[in-house]
Amino acid sequence: MNLIIDIGNTCAKLVCFDGDTVVEEMRIDKGEGYRLNDFCSKYKFDKGIISSVSTVSDDFVDIVDNLDFPVIKMASDKTPIPIKNSYATPSLGTDRLAAAVGANYLQPDKDILIIDIGTCVTFDFVSADGVYRGGNISLGPTMRLKALHEFTSRLPLIERKGVVETIGTTTETAMRSGVVWGIKYEIEGYVSDFMKKYPYLFVYLTGGVHMDLHFPEKMPIFANDFIVPIGLNRILEYNNEFL
Repeated sequence: MNLIIDIGNTCAKLVCFDGDTVVEEMRIDKGEGYRLNDFCSKYKFDKGIISSVSTVSDDFVDIVDNLDFPVIKMASDKTPIPIKNSYATPSLGTDRLAAAVGANYLQPDKDILIIDIGTCVTFDFVSADGVYRGGNISLGPTMRLKALHEFTSRLPLIERKGVVETIGTTTETAMRSGVVWGIKYEIEGYVSDFMKKYPYLFVYLTGGVHMDLHFPEKMPIFANDFIVPIGLNRILEYNNEFL
């Protein structure tokens, strides 16, 4: 069995894989390293991999280092991967690269756009020849709401969840609706433009924020919350000879 540790900006995701099958997922706060030990005590793990896009505490690192099985620390510019990475700088987030690997593994020989909606909204493209071509990064909904508050004099700080209207009728609904509809139109615009250039495009939607998006029924668009863990699991297996 494989242990996947995916540390994002807001929380850490622990996933147990038996081959390609997800056995269990657990989300923990980044300061709850002790729960990693609890999770590991439930299964007989053979190996693991950790990916992080944020700072990891020394305590969490110590727990990972003291596990009784080998754990690969994913690095975009050093860890071998089963697709070609054409990104020009080594600062590519390991979550984005893992998502590209996961999508390519699920849909080989296809042009794929991966849209991850979370703290940020990321758009990443893998071409049919198995090359990660790059992507774009935009603000996520919570960041947009914080920016509206912090860079104006009077707009309040509001929660992402709540009433969304076609046209806001209060300051709160105007802000939330503007953010939500803005992201929806942004995503739908990306998909539409990519479909024009790549008519056989597959689109994967993932991430911690779920939005009510509308696309024509025949478009090959799939929601998959495990694209990143699937990619990390694939990378772990690809590096099996180095363990």
